[in-house]
Amino acid sequence: MNHAAAVWADLARIRELRPLVLNITNDVVTNSTANALLALGASPAMTHAPEDAAELAAYAGAVVLNIGTPDPGRIASMLAAGRAANEKGAPVVLDPVAVGVTAYRRQAARSILDQVKVAVIRGNASEILFLAGEKAQAKGVDSLNGSDEALDAAKALAQAQGAVVCASGPRDIVTDGQGVWYVVNGHPLMPRVTGLGCTATALIGAFAAVNPDPLLATAHAMAVMGLAGEMAAEEAPGISIGPGSLQVRFYDALYQMGEADIVARLRMVRS
Repeated sequence: MNHAAAVWADLARIRELRPLVLNITNDVVTNSTANALLALGASPAMTHAPEDAAELAAYAGAVVLNIGTPDPGRIASMLAAGRAANEKGAPVVLDPVAVGVTAYRRQAARSILDQVKVAVIRGNASEILFLAGEKAQAKGVDSLNGSDEALDAAKALAQAQGAVVCASGPRDIVTDGQGVWYVVNGHPLMPRVTGLGCTATALIGAFAAVNPDPLLATAHAMAVMGLAGEMAAEEAPGISIGPGSLQVRFYDALYQMGEADIVARLRMVRS
């Protein structure tokens, strides 16, 4: 398989079809998530209202649920949108932000997984370990575990939920419980920009909207995410890159990425 060609085909299809991606996400990343989806070529929709969520989900190519700033109304919106997406057959992507830190987040994640068929779960290693019932270490929303530590947990969680699981980190792990994709694109400065993990989840939603294989859609989304980070961090004479400029350049990289960039840079393997 020509992996670069497959990634490019999905990206080109997003730009052609401009799928609507509904996001019920956290207060920190609403704007940056919408901008990233627009730069990618998708069409973002954002809502927090339970009365609005199910109706919007009926129009969406994918629904992204993010528990980063949970409250009862937002969780109700997620459940309503998730059930509507299930009825339509649209993929649902879950980001269990800091799920192991508080009892309320644990309850929210469990409610979603019990009541909604989720196609993809993306989190950092600590979040994936916790959801799989393993010991995990976290500092707020930040993982103190490496993604490789979560490989077995990701496989077990994928099998238990019948979903694709992505444990993101310097080496992203994407698995359906059987096969595993490893994506090693990215840049060390990316964790210094708040919400790029949430952005990765939103990009997965866009790729899942155009590729019916959630394993490939997730691996391709994480590849484009990492590639954009690399491109954004490249320095030129007279240019010094920090977190602020990286975020702006990240949007530009998503917008400008072409097939040649993917062919030259892609580092993705399957085992």
